[in-house]
Amino acid sequence: MTQALVLVVNAGSSSIKAAVFDGELTERLRIEAQGIGQTGALRLGDAPPVRLDLPDHQTAFRAILDGLQQKGIAGADLTAAAHRVVHGGPNLAETTTITPAVRSAIAEAQPLAPLHNPHHLGAIDALASLMPDLPQVAAFDTGFHRSTPKVARRYALPDRAETAALRRYGFHGISYESLVQNFPQTTGADLPRRLLALHLGNGASLCAILEGQSVATTMGFSPLGGLTMGTRAGEIDAGAVLHLVRDMGLEEAQTLLHHESGLLGLSGLTADMRQLAETDTTAARFAREHFCYWITRQAGSMIAAMGGLDGIVFTGGIGENDSEVREKVLANLRWAGNIPNWIILAAEEKHIVRQALALLKDPARP
Repeated sequence: MTQALVLVVNAGSSSIKAAVFDGELTERLRIEAQGIGQTGALRLGDAPPVRLDLPDHQTAFRAILDGLQQKGIAGADLTAAAHRVVHGGPNLAETTTITPAVRSAIAEAQPLAPLHNPHHLGAIDALASLMPDLPQVAAFDTGFHRSTPKVARRYALPDRAETAALRRYGFHGISYESLVQNFPQTTGADLPRRLLALHLGNGASLCAILEGQSVATTMGFSPLGGLTMGTRAGEIDAGAVLHLVRDMGLEEAQTLLHHESGLLGLSGLTADMRQLAETDTTAARFAREHFCYWITRQAGSMIAAMGGLDGIVFTGGIGENDSEVREKVLANLRWAGNIPNWIILAAEEKHIVRQALALLKDPARP
């Protein structure tokens, strides 16, 4: 093949979601390894999953590469692999080629994202072992928020070694950066000076974007904070967290806050907003109301950080598809005036590909 092909990788603890894009940012193939470490399966495109033994990430990547081969994409056809990395730590912000030093920095950020970065590293190492000559690139979900002012980043904690890494990093940065860069082309309008961006999905956050830069966001030290989410608690008093740890122990409290709370915890039914919308129970209705309430309540904080509001944009699975949520949020924000609003489809993978190709074309590019 003559055209550049980039394998975009989003690795988790038990799955690797990947897609191949060409140099025109057209998706050529989607592939996913599921159930890593358990009874695994490989899914190619829209075909049903095929059961495979996938004991680890390296075996899963071998299966992914074999699957690409079946579809006519050989390993030699790939120009690069580009990884979504949740946490870049205090020093990694720009999309960058993965060198030993960059790998070490991602590893150093593992304590900041213990549910994410170890699996990103597992994928990076597995692919490096299988295809040592393939360039690998990392794009960081925390990177876009590097522009937030110190007063917005710092917690009111003493300046000690134990607190050095504790700050509001913010997440969903790849989504927000893509939204900003593509806004004029996507909407036909100029980027508003003061834009409230809502990335609403199973993970959800808000971002105050002033003159194209992040100045505040609802997620903080981890992706656990801020809005009510699918299974994450969102806003919760640190004292309540300490209480849970004392009563339940660290591991059980962590499981509760990350995996058993949010829409799932409130409804007692599901984390899926579509299912909640179709369920006529008090708990299901309350879960959706809670979701919208905390969006609009924290939106006030974001608007204050920008000194006003000139536009609102919705993205992410819920933001794009749930008209009732959008209408409720906009109704709750009528006090801010008649503000124009848009829906922009999330395009994180395309953004990662675009950055990876630009980086490989000009390695000196910051």
